[in-house]
Amino acid sequence: MIFNSFTFWIFFAAVVAVYRFMGHQARNRWLLLVSYFFYGYWDWRFLFLILFSTIVDFIVAQRIAQMPGKRLKKHWLLVSLISNLGLLAVFKYLGFFVVEFNALWESMGLGSPLPGIHLILPVGISFYTFQTLSYTIDVYRGQTKATSNFWDFALYVSFFPQLVAGPIERSSHLLPQMQNPRPRCDEKRFREGLYHVLTGLFKKVIIADNMAMIANHVFNRPVNELSAPEVLIGVYAFAFQIYGDFSGYSSIAQGLAKWLGFDLMFNFNHPYFAKSPKDFWGRWHISLSSWLRDYLYIPLGGNRGSKWMTQRNLILTMLLGGLWHGAAWTFVVWGAIHGVWLVIHRMVASRAQRDTRWLGGVKVLITFHVVCFAWLFFRADSMIQASGMLSRLGSNWESSAFVVGAGFLMLFYLLPWLLFEFWMESRKDQLALTKVVWPIRAAVYSYLILMLLFFPPPIASEFIYFQF
Repeated sequence: MIFNSFTFWIFFAAVVAVYRFMGHQARNRWLLLVSYFFYGYWDWRFLFLILFSTIVDFIVAQRIAQMPGKRLKKHWLLVSLISNLGLLAVFKYLGFFVVEFNALWESMGLGSPLPGIHLILPVGISFYTFQTLSYTIDVYRGQTKATSNFWDFALYVSFFPQLVAGPIERSSHLLPQMQNPRPRCDEKRFREGLYHVLTGLFKKVIIADNMAMIANHVFNRPVNELSAPEVLIGVYAFAFQIYGDFSGYSSIAQGLAKWLGFDLMFNFNHPYFAKSPKDFWGRWHISLSSWLRDYLYIPLGGNRGSKWMTQRNLILTMLLGGLWHGAAWTFVVWGAIHGVWLVIHRMVASRAQRDTRWLGGVKVLITFHVVCFAWLFFRADSMIQASGMLSRLGSNWESSAFVVGAGFLMLFYLLPWLLFEFWMESRKDQLALTKVVWPIRAAVYSYLILMLLFFPPPIASEFIYFQF
């Protein structure tokens, strides 16, 4: 059940039709029920995993709050860490490490000692495990009070708009919204929710899914058949595919939550207008980058030690951030690229001169292309494919009918949206459109709806981050 399907909107209409006539506690129970139905719709067996994680972390937080000494609190925190990271290790990484272990033994002529393991990856497991982990860690640190209401906590873990692809909400922000009565959906909340939903659907259906056709055409072809312009087109298309796909999901989740009386965080802030790697990670997947900062980078020492230790912490954080996305060397390399880039930027940033308009534009252009270079590894099926596509950039710069056609399609789909994002970026307000006079809003919304009606892709795609 995906946001851009008729099935989902029938489901959501039924949820709202019942929800609007209920009191606070009844609303919470109803949302918990429909959230479990929503998650079980993918595969009912996954419900046992999310229920297990919920029960463990609810009990752990209670025990941490009751323990008198820090040593005992730490023991209970380890239960949460082992349980949640253990789920990720088994379902997400075990098969990868078995393959790599067997490959190592085969290289020494010793055969394959371990049997192959093929497990179904539960949808959104990386998101809800990180969300529950942040809760128990915050309770341990004294930054969040352990809740005594299991049902409210279960709703915090499973809230369906952001369940399978984020944003990864902190308990200090979302859990109080579960515990306290929420506002009704007034005109302001409806207007903001409509903005989020329409722009999110546009980013997913028009940008992401149409760019997916171009990117898939390139990445699914044999490397030796690709020209340099085709590789570039494929990489650019994937850059906007993953942005439209992921930020589109986050926007729709925000809009749905807004209509239900909740406020979710902004997970994206026009990342392709970033001027540096630090700026990029302050704009891209903000809930994950801030999670890695607060629960990994700072505990490792952050920038409190020597320059070498700071550089080590940056690279290690980004390596693990890459591994969070999946068990493959391509993700590790993607994380390493960003880690090394952050280190280099940190070394030279202090010498940088104040930006002029032109210098700022050059920084945006450079940052975007380094991000695209890293996306090549993120999207590639293997290191062999990634390195092969990079090598194709060194030869055969002849154009083709595909390059010309794909280029025109990208301009048609992307240029109006980029101009709109540039307008919002210049105002430093992600809700700027909701504050203009209604005829302008109506014109923009009409454009979005007409594009959704007349220019959807022939084949819809699932959200990319469902696999993470």
